[in-house]
Amino acid sequence: MTTDQQQAPTWSPWRAVVGFGVVSLAADMVYEGARSITGPLLASLGASAVLVGLVTGAGETAALVLRLVFGSLADRTRHYWGLTLIGYALTAICVPLLAVTPFVGGAGLALACTLVIAERTGKAIRSPSKSTLLAHAAAPIGLGRGLGVHKALDQVGAFAGPLLVAGLIAATAAIWPALAFLAVPGAVAIGLLLWLRGRLGEPVIKTSEPVRVVRGRRSRIPLPARFYWFAAAAGATTAGLVTFGIISFHLVREQVVATPAVPVIYAAAMATEAVAALATGWAFDHVHGRVLLLLPLLVAAVPALAFSNHLTTALIGILVWGAAGGIQDSTVKALVAQLVAPDRRATAYGVFAAIQGAAALLGGGLAGALYSRSIPALIAVIAATQVVALALLMITLRRSDRPNRAS
Repeated sequence: MTTDQQQAPTWSPWRAVVGFGVVSLAADMVYEGARSITGPLLASLGASAVLVGLVTGAGETAALVLRLVFGSLADRTRHYWGLTLIGYALTAICVPLLAVTPFVGGAGLALACTLVIAERTGKAIRSPSKSTLLAHAAAPIGLGRGLGVHKALDQVGAFAGPLLVAGLIAATAAIWPALAFLAVPGAVAIGLLLWLRGRLGEPVIKTSEPVRVVRGRRSRIPLPARFYWFAAAAGATTAGLVTFGIISFHLVREQVVATPAVPVIYAAAMATEAVAALATGWAFDHVHGRVLLLLPLLVAAVPALAFSNHLTTALIGILVWGAAGGIQDSTVKALVAQLVAPDRRATAYGVFAAIQGAAALLGGGLAGALYSRSIPALIAVIAATQVVALALLMITLRRSDRPNRAS
């Protein structure tokens, strides 16, 4: 029995979207909770600032670039559920294991570094497959709304995880109990995912015959040009969206806020992400990709606001940063799903994420270098990159309005 012939889903599209959202909520509690305290954990194990930067940077790069491999693998094998389960299992296992690192002596730091990178690798394994399953489930109700609701639920976990970790650290005066407790939402995520798989079955994805014969050899038809124009536009916005690490560094160094307040501000940004994902997801289903023209404007405004030494202005900048992140991680994916054939979505999501990962690495290094030299120069450079992003996005939208011969 082929993948396309297996059981039809027994749940409605909205129930499927909400189901995926609750799985992401539980998983986000695990890895966002861990990410909020990874730096202090590594430092307590003897890591230098350079090592912390290298490990966390390598983890984020792996989470994006390796999707290029696992996205293509998912489309070739059609094992979307299997890869999704493996990826979530890595997160559910690696994060609680960080709790043992203070008790294994000199091996603790090496073990922690390995677990941090392994957890991010799990993100790379599952994301293209999960996004494909989610897009398939959300298509009947509107990709924008479906992915927006999913992102909003996802961000509930991203909001609750850091607050849960902060509360447990305050109660126990130690990091490891909080990390150990994250095994609970991790187990919930895996259990819900298995239950969801039983209700939905395998996705029925029609084949668009992405194969051509050249000189007697069969090869897959490449992704459409308009997809690459959009990937380039998204790469430019990703490069320009400064990381929260640099923003929080500024807040503490300039004494805009006290260090204990930083996780609370981050949680507020996560809540803003949820609202932005819902609003722009709804707009996407009405005005389509044109809603994304807002994204470069938001990204350009972030450094001018967030790097202020005035608390109110900086907070506004951080909320704008959260809104940009919400659009980038939900509504952007809806347009990717529209630009490519359904049976190439996992491949497209993998390529897209690899381009974003390279852009994030370049943009993060550039932002850090410019911040240490001149904040006005940083603001100007990011504004210039967003002009480029806006131009590329307009080219994408013009091309995507043309008839699609492949479809």
